[in-house]
Amino acid sequence: MSATVEIRRAHDRGVTTTDWLTSRHSFSFGDFYDPDNTHHGVLLVNNDDIVAPGAGFGTHAHRDMEIVTWVLDGALAHQDSMGNSGVIHPGLAQRMSAGTGVQHSEMNESATQPVHFIQMWVTPDRSGIDPGYQQREVAVTGELTPIASGIHGDAAITIHNDHAALHGARMPAGDSVELPDAPYLHLFVARGEVTVEGAGPMSDGDAVRFTGSGGQRVSAAAPAEILVWEMHAKLGGA
Repeated sequence: MSATVEIRRAHDRGVTTTDWLTSRHSFSFGDFYDPDNTHHGVLLVNNDDIVAPGAGFGTHAHRDMEIVTWVLDGALAHQDSMGNSGVIHPGLAQRMSAGTGVQHSEMNESATQPVHFIQMWVTPDRSGIDPGYQQREVAVTGELTPIASGIHGDAAITIHNDHAALHGARMPAGDSVELPDAPYLHLFVARGEVTVEGAGPMSDGDAVRFTGSGGQRVSAAAPAEILVWEMHAKLGGA
């Protein structure tokens, strides 16, 4: 596998806007379709969503997908057909396994504050599993912290893919972290400013897709929060 570094700038993302939603898509999603930008590794969706107060996604269906939600600001109320309900806030990791089929809603119940969150979808190792749900507090530090994983047993929550893991870091200015060594890496700058070895300066909404490489250092030029997918397979197999 030849090593590649692909930079994806925030302004190049697809955008869906309504009177209550601004959703920026790192990959093809909904009405935004680019046949050359459908996934990286096993990551199919990396949506950067801002939902207005008192609005949200009404009940809708999913199947055969691992859906991880990470809130940056505000709070997101979740309800699903499995009987789960709760409010996701910064520092709480959530995973919903759609499996054979599940319905859920995601609402901003605040009357005044928007909610800003990143939602990421990865494929499960196999189709037709039972739907499932998990949420757990996680203390993300200046080091890469396992948030959701099918690889690492110390992650806050699990996903049904033995080849993928999501890490996060909240870095003060001047700190740096080393990226995992994996065939496929997706680095997303949720907020702040960083410098990525081999890619240069990056800021809010920018991303880097690494193939066949790892170990690069990411340094915070200003306080920053990053999300890193470590993937040891791609769609269709290793």
